[in-house]
Parts: sequence; structure tokens; C-alpha cells
Amino acid sequence: MPGLRDLRKKIDAVKKIGQITKAMNMVASSKLRSLQGRLEGFRPYRQKFEEVLAQLLTSPGLNKERIPYLKTKEIVQRVGLIIITADRGLCGAFNSNIIREAESFIKKNQREGKAIELILVGRKGISYFRKKLPVREVFGNVMGRVLMQDARRISRSAITAYLDGEWDEVYLIYGYFINVIRQVPRLERFLPLSFEVPERTSASSYTYEPDEEELLPLILPQYLNTLIYSAMLETAVSEQAARMTAMDNANRACGDMVKQLTLYYNKVRQASITKELMDIVGGAEAIKG
Repeated sequence: MPGLRDLRKKIDAVKKIGQITKAMNMVASSKLRSLQGRLEGFRPYRQKFEEVLAQLLTSPGLNKERIPYLKTKEIVQRVGLIIITADRGLCGAFNSNIIREAESFIKKNQREGKAIELILVGRKGISYFRKKLPVREVFGNVMGRVLMQDARRISRSAITAYLDGEWDEVYLIYGYFINVIRQVPRLERFLPLSFEVPERTSASSYTYEPDEEELLPLILPQYLNTLIYSAMLETAVSEQAARMTAMDNANRACGDMVKQLTLYYNKVRQASITKELMDIVGGAEAIKG
């Protein structure tokens, strides 16, 4: 049975851990509000960008085969995969879920005889995959800020590999933010691009200058930058939401543990007092006898 001093030290240690988890919960909550505001402002921008590109693709006479970003290869042998994880842990199973989704995709393609090469974004993914599979490039310590210039560098690396013929397809895996409670891994095809082309109507027709075939090769790389930035932002928001939930659960667990330890401490203390009283009474009876 542990002594009273050991129990007291353990209770104090658990209380200090509870203070740390509460502080981390508050920090994650603050970061989440800031990042969520950026995400809510960026999602409509991406959606409108996709609508405009879809309208461009409805242009009569547009030869998509002349635009390499849209050209689909009949035989796919080499696949590039961009994996975006967090730089830090202590956010529950968030990073593990993304890594598990990536491993499932990798094994599926390897069974089909395809070669896989990675671009890793975020230190958690880098530390896990770096020695397991061929890695083209790594980007660590970029998820704390989520800047467009970092997204451009990541996008440029993937585009270069695709246009040089090193990769036949490129996919993207990241954490998608649904709400504070739920964040899920999402898999998207990065290259070649494909859009759901709406029916052209007079209300949604646009006039472009220069023409569509000259304009698309200029704006599609900008759209690819947008995809990477959007994925990084979604992952960053999901990370903070997962951390806030994990720290809240940890704080509650600390509170429950303190209650249990305090109850046990009181029982041990009471047993110690009772034993001392019995020793005193026994000693007094022995003197009388």
C-alpha cells in the first residue's frame, strides 16, 4: 500500500498535468477561432475558382489534350502522393488517421504494380514515412503558419514531377474539417485535373481574353496552388480542433483521477489513524494489566 506522502505527491502531479491540459485547450481554442475564420473565408473563393474553370472547359472547340494539366494518361505506372499532416502531436488520433488513410492508398496502388513516391508536408508524416518509401521532397515546420508561399513551393514540386513525366498521376491526402468534433482524412486527385462541367446558360456565360486555350495553362497552376493551400488550411484547422477536444478529454480525466486518488488518500489516512488509536488503546490496556 502506498504511503500518504506518495499519494499526496501523485495528487499534486495530476493536478499540475490538469493545469497544463487546460492551458493547452485554451491555446488550441484561440488558434482554432483564428484559423477557422480564414478557412470560412477561403472555401467560397476555391468554390468560385472551380466554377469559373468549369465554365472555361465548356468552350466549344477547346482541345483539352493540348493542356497537360488536363490530359489523362491511359497507362498509370508512377503515382505521386502528397501527404499533409500536422507538425505537432497531442491531438488525439488525427495524425494517425491521415497516416492510416495514406498507407491504405499506398498498399492498394502497390498491389496494382504502381510505383509510389511521396511529398511529405508536416513533421509527423515526415518522421513516419521518410524511411519507408521513396520521398521526393519534405516540407517541415510549415503547418504552424500556413502561408501561400509554402503552398506554391509544394505545388511547384508536384507539378514539375508531373510535367517532366516522372509521375503519371498525383494525389493529395489531408485532414478535412467538418466540425469541432469531427475531422476526417480526405483523398483527392491533384493531377490531372478534372471538373464537373455544368451546362452553359446565358446567365452564367463569360467572355475571356485571351481565349480559353491560351488562358487555361496560365491560371491552372494558380488553381493548383489554391488546392495545396486549401488542404494545408483544412489540416491546420482540423489539428487545432482535434487538439482542443483531446486536451478537454485529458483535463476531465485528470479531474476524475484526482477525485479517485483523494478518496483513496482519505481511506488510507483514516486507516492509519485507526491503527494508531488501536495501538494507543492496546498499550494503555497492557499498562493497566
